[in-house]
Amino acid sequence: MTTKTDVRIPAEGGIELGAWLFVPEGNGPHPAITMAHGFAGTKEHGLERFAHSFAEAGFVVLVHDHRNFGTSGGETRGDIDPWRQIADWRRAISFLEARPEVDPLRIGLWGTSYAGGHAIVLGATDRRLRCVVAQVPTISGYEQGLRRVSPDAFPALEHAFEDDERSQLRGEPLRRQAIVSADSSVLAAYRSKDALAFYFQPVSPGLWENDITLRSTRAARMYEPGNWISRVSPTPLLVIVASEDKMTVTDLALAAYERALEPKRLALIPGGHFDPYLDQFSLAEPAATEWFREHLLNPATSHP
Repeated sequence: MTTKTDVRIPAEGGIELGAWLFVPEGNGPHPAITMAHGFAGTKEHGLERFAHSFAEAGFVVLVHDHRNFGTSGGETRGDIDPWRQIADWRRAISFLEARPEVDPLRIGLWGTSYAGGHAIVLGATDRRLRCVVAQVPTISGYEQGLRRVSPDAFPALEHAFEDDERSQLRGEPLRRQAIVSADSSVLAAYRSKDALAFYFQPVSPGLWENDITLRSTRAARMYEPGNWISRVSPTPLLVIVASEDKMTVTDLALAAYERALEPKRLALIPGGHFDPYLDQFSLAEPAATEWFREHLLNPATSHP
């Protein structure tokens, strides 16, 4: 029987990251998986289902909230810095290494969407990881922005970024925006029906607000994790791509996969960006579980 425990991970700046630790039955040490959510979400946005499945397959699983979200600390709520999130994730890896239930030589990483981009960067730069899964990953913030934002809207968005920078010089509060909104008059990161349904799914009270800093969007548009993908090798990389992804964009993910070096595997599944959590969970989860079994259950053959 799998046990689930709330844990706290010390991170830079005196904050703690809130996390769930799932431990499978049986004597350890066990191989382990570290997981995190995507842009402006929490660990309650579709991750527990994956974590339970991985734990039932025999892995210790650590699922953390990024700083400024969910149960994690951070004074600037809703502020998203991809490089700060990556640095915090390294602390989560160190936390897992130190757990008595964990074999520190058999740790894998699973990231989805924005954190799928982080998975690529971490796979390329942290050789403690024995394998990586990047599900519907962010590849290019710039290219995604070109696809998702109308050219007519670019000037207003750039003007908003500039005003935010000037207001910070004056010591004013950070400008903010919605994460999702169907109202075109409201500044928002996403407007699609599937995004609205995903972000507004039930989560524990007080753990998620439809609100982020405007500079989070600027940082996202500058974030290019696909540039790191050829450097993940020799760490084994699985990329899970949705065939009709309009958010992180299918063709960008497929092109990035081609640039990756062996060992690698592609799992192409039907549907849009959010379907791996929902209608296509039955394909996305087994693909990841098989990859982790292949590369974490035999440490003698899984070292990069």
